[in-house]
Amino acid sequence: MNRIYLDHNATTPLRPEAREAMISAMEICGNPSSVHAEGRAAKALVERARAQIAAAFGAEGADVVFTSGSTEGAALTLEGRGLHGAAIEHDAVRAWAVEDLSVSKEGMVAVSAPDQSTLQYANSETGIVQSLPAGLAVTDATQAFGKLPIAFNWLDTQMALVSAHKLGGPKGIGAVVMKRGTDLPARIKGGGQEMGRRSGTENVIGIAGFGAAADAAARDLANGVWEQVKEFRNILEKALEAGSKSTIFVGKDQERLPNTLCFATPGWKGETQVMQMDLSGFAISAGSACSSGKVRASAVLTAMGFDEVTAASAIRVSLGPATTEEDVLRFAETWLEKEKKHRARAA
Repeated sequence: MNRIYLDHNATTPLRPEAREAMISAMEICGNPSSVHAEGRAAKALVERARAQIAAAFGAEGADVVFTSGSTEGAALTLEGRGLHGAAIEHDAVRAWAVEDLSVSKEGMVAVSAPDQSTLQYANSETGIVQSLPAGLAVTDATQAFGKLPIAFNWLDTQMALVSAHKLGGPKGIGAVVMKRGTDLPARIKGGGQEMGRRSGTENVIGIAGFGAAADAAARDLANGVWEQVKEFRNILEKALEAGSKSTIFVGKDQERLPNTLCFATPGWKGETQVMQMDLSGFAISAGSACSSGKVRASAVLTAMGFDEVTAASAIRVSLGPATTEEDVLRFAETWLEKEKKHRARAA
């Protein structure tokens, strides 16, 4: 069976550029904190990647602090601050924020005190893109980075969270991008690495892969790759919409990530759809991958006002740069066949 991967918001295939950078980094044995030649060579790889990520994120002149991923970044930037947040945030953010920001039925969040709030740039489940207010304390840009034109220096946001494996880099490495001079107390203390904000010997191999992936992702964005992805996403949406009159397409009239399609067929559980499509050779999801294995209605859709049955019936299809028109049409044909059988059983 020739499988089709349509779960890029969960994680992305490793880019060849990232793989090559990581293999090359394996040849460097030095510790980046060491002052000898081997240590300086390792340090150079880290600083090169830091510059690549800053350039790709439009964050020249900002600080890039490496972490193990956006989950650690959320803890580093949010713990103990009591920032206001919304129920549509990723669980890593919801763990630390005060969940009191309202969400409209369109999935948009109202922020009255930006300097005391956190707001995601784009939602991982629905793809809905927020309009970030000036002066925002923290934004989770994990899903947006590499898919949307972003210039951190234009956002007027204090700090942003990013992660390598969402744009073709390795898992287990991310970063917090922050305005230079921002006060950020260390949560992990020790040798004072990463400008004193995150101690511990740097993951040189992962960092090198992250830098190369960010650089390649920026080129894709500039070359219009994601416009093509958006076109295929829209072809898929139209095909499903034409074939299923009972299906709800979330965020259809909102600005969305170019690769993301979230839809619900009330009464047909999302996890059931995921399993059926998996057996047919398609990888999709029923919400955030970090919540996999938890059979529950989507907190994101519930916050948007969807009833529990509909929220539990949603699935997410997320395309990538290598996705083809044939891939999405095969998915539509297979899914519509299964949806027809579901309706017959439910009748």
